[in-house]
Amino acid sequence: MTESLQKHIREYVDISDEKLEKYCSAFTLRKIKKKEFLLTEGSVCEFEGFIVKGCFKVFHTDRNADEQILYFGIENWWISDIDSFVNRIPSKLTIQALEDSEILLISKENKEKLYQEMPEVEKLMRLKFQRSIIALQRRILDNLSKSSEERYIEFLQDYPQTAHRLTNIQIAAYLGVTPESLSRVRRKIVKKD
Repeated sequence: MTESLQKHIREYVDISDEKLEKYCSAFTLRKIKKKEFLLTEGSVCEFEGFIVKGCFKVFHTDRNADEQILYFGIENWWISDIDSFVNRIPSKLTIQALEDSEILLISKENKEKLYQEMPEVEKLMRLKFQRSIIALQRRILDNLSKSSEERYIEFLQDYPQTAHRLTNIQIAAYLGVTPESLSRVRRKIVKKD
């Protein structure tokens, strides 16, 4: 089950087979059913996860009970509430499976231990976090400066393997628009074609 994780790691760092096997053995596989929660708001996030199969949404529920989707995770993506995981505080996020899924989970304790034993792991995580910060920064700038139409078109271009797996309501929550607004955007795009 760790083949996809091993392949992913080798894309970022040069690591011996022995160390790679040791690193991957620190993960546990968890199978999650569609609509099941991996993390709920208010609980402490005890894991970082690597998605082997399936699709997840990471979201916050606002005071009006509307979901604000931060991101979706699919195969070969990492998923967690990093603030809760690192700082051991109650999560403000919820992680829910949108499909039957399989995920490899590593605990904070195992991760910290591996940091000490393997510099390659620390390098992998540094590179992973840099990419996450860049993506988050770009998303914030896009939300501040681009129209909903532009954001929708870019979402379809950037995540073609994800978009078809989601409902219009989920995409609207990710873009920060109402489903009705998304429908208008989609109709406008169709008219242009």
